Amino acid sequence: MTTASPSHSHADHQHGGGATQRRLALVLALTFIYMIAEAVGGWLTGSLALLADAGHMLSDVAALSLALFAIWVASRRSGPRWTYGRGRAEILAALAQGVALVAVALLIIFEARERLGQPQHVAGLGVMAIAAGGLGINLIALWLLQAGRRESLNVRGAWLHVMSDALGSVGAVASGALIFFFGWQWADPVASIAIAALVLASAWMLMRDAVDVLMEAAPRGLDPDEILASLCALGDVENVHDLHVWSLDGGQVALSCHIVVQRNESNTPLLSRIYQLLGERYGIGHATVQFEPPDFSGENPQSLCGGGCENSLDTETAHAEGRHAH
Repeated sequence: MTTASPSHSHADHQHGGGATQRRLALVLALTFIYMIAEAVGGWLTGSLALLADAGHMLSDVAALSLALFAIWVASRRSGPRWTYGRGRAEILAALAQGVALVAVALLIIFEARERLGQPQHVAGLGVMAIAAGGLGINLIALWLLQAGRRESLNVRGAWLHVMSDALGSVGAVASGALIFFFGWQWADPVASIAIAALVLASAWMLMRDAVDVLMEAAPRGLDPDEILASLCALGDVENVHDLHVWSLDGGQVALSCHIVVQRNESNTPLLSRIYQLLGERYGIGHATVQFEPPDFSGENPQSLCGGGCENSLDTETAHAEGRHAH
């Protein structure tokens, strides 16, 4: 008997409410406006750190636009073909954001290396003022996205973009101060390399988590062996096998397993205890459990075919034709 957790539909699940979308849209507008300001400021002051920060803001604009689009795709009602809904559109968006972050970081490092050999004059006071304004915009954006990042890997990707950009603004402010007070022109390319390192760290974490979801790895913080032991410890459970734990979209956690029960009476009370255990202790919102009697052979449709389903079907057809001939 196969039983699934009640009152849950993958197709009907909605990602990112209207509030999250409005916040993303506001952050997108603020980021775009100040990206232009930083690009102009970097050109006027000759600061690579500001231009790097503006380039990072450009990747933020792309990431936020992609995040909004992915939320729209995920929120669309799915047809019968999309049995898990379209939630993984947000995971694909998060992976794309990570790749974009890597590209931005590598471009910054390449340009900074050139400037280390030939430092250029930079207006330190202008760099400090413009970078401080960018930092203020980043802090507002981080506050707006704070709640949504816990619910969606996609929004978390956008939040990481903005966070690394905020750290980049701090680096730009510091480089401007060193140039203005001490005349250290080399501080600008060094700050740029530090910004790039932060960007790469953010990209690595984001891509790692996105790949985990796409490869259906057990979510970090959940130990499948511990879940297996907890299920086996329940009364009337003789054995648990074929246990799988994965994340549907970076937020929802799903589980499927086969449970060998000690008797063939109604398993409804046991099923209730299983759902309560999985939901309360491990936060698993969707579980599919198959009960099996102790003497069940464990054969599945594929193993029953033996030498192959096609061969078995051909043999059965030949026997049927032979019976008709007689």
